[in-house]
Amino acid sequence: MIGVSTDPYLQTGRRNQKARTRDALIDAARELLAQGIEPTVEDAAQAAAISRTTAYRYFPNKRQLLVAAHPEIEHTSVLPENPPTDPRARLEIVLRAATGISLAWEPQLRATLRLSLEPGHDPTGPVLRRGRVIGWIEDALSPLADTTPDLDRHQLAVAIRAATGIESLIWLVDVAGLARADAARAQQWTGLALLHAALADRPPSACET
Repeated sequence: MIGVSTDPYLQTGRRNQKARTRDALIDAARELLAQGIEPTVEDAAQAAAISRTTAYRYFPNKRQLLVAAHPEIEHTSVLPENPPTDPRARLEIVLRAATGISLAWEPQLRATLRLSLEPGHDPTGPVLRRGRVIGWIEDALSPLADTTPDLDRHQLAVAIRAATGIESLIWLVDVAGLARADAARAQQWTGLALLHAALADRPPSACET
């Protein structure tokens, strides 16, 4: 199940059944996306054997359906219990997790990225649920607070994420022509290289010229 919905329709009467119906529509949308189809509400309803009228009660439009089909990443950290203390080893763990999500959810992520580029889209909206992986990276870099306290860890985390998200995966696959596994490895290498460069060169703050 994706998570707790705040939709008033889901909060009244037969809540468990409604939650199952919503999940069935989301699962159908994800399956269609995995097949390379960007589904409408009607497509998801047909695939889930649910009436169109019922489906529209849950998702009034295609945008809301695709947002719900986007992977919900609830974890605040992906590091294991008793993680390594070395920032590089910690970052390797996070990058493997993040690139694994991009590969596993590529069709859904491509669809929601297209939505985020539509004219009139609110850049602060929830389509890509921005920023969660940046927090994972900052968590990986947290030992630097003691060893390199003057390094802007948030700025570094943003730079690493910019080079390792779905956008760069799409470029590496569609433009550079890499196989997906090779693209993921290139992203992981780039993230680690950025960490190495930051520690070696101490790049200036973004506000400096």
